[in-house]
Amino acid sequence: MPAARQSIDIDVSPDKVMSVITDFAAYPRFVPEMLESTVLRREAAAWVVKFAVRVVRRIDYTLRLEQVSPTQLRWSLVEGTFRANNGGWDLAPLDGGARRTRADYFIDLDVGMFVPGSVMKTLVEKSLPATLAAFKGEAERRG
Repeated sequence: MPAARQSIDIDVSPDKVMSVITDFAAYPRFVPEMLESTVLRREAAAWVVKFAVRVVRRIDYTLRLEQVSPTQLRWSLVEGTFRANNGGWDLAPLDGGARRTRADYFIDLDVGMFVPGSVMKTLVEKSLPATLAAFKGEAERRG
C-alpha cells in the first residue's frame, strides 16, 4: 500500500478524540474490520497491542503505539503479516479547541506480498474513510 493520509473533522475536543484513539480494547466495537485488539503491555504513554482485522482474509499483527504529545500518536510494527506498518494520528483544535478537532490519520504499509491494484484502491478509497468515520462517530457518541 502506498502511504495514505486522510483527515476528518470531529465535533469534540482533541483530548476526547485521543481518549477514543487510545482505547484500543474498544476498537472491535466500532471499527468495521477489527476482529480483536488486545493490549499486551502498557508503559506510561506507550502500548504494545495485538490486532486482528479482516480485510479479504484475517490478518494478525502487533504494533507499538506511543502518545508522543497530547495531540499526537505514532505506531510501528512489532510483528505480524506485514513487512512494515508505520503511521499515526495528529489532532489539531478547531474553533478554539473546546468542541472541534481536525484529525489527520496517516499510514505507510508494506504488506510484503502482491496485492492487486483494485484491492489497494478499495483499501485507500473506501476502508480508510470508513475507519475515520467510525472514530468520528465513536468520539462524538462519547463526547
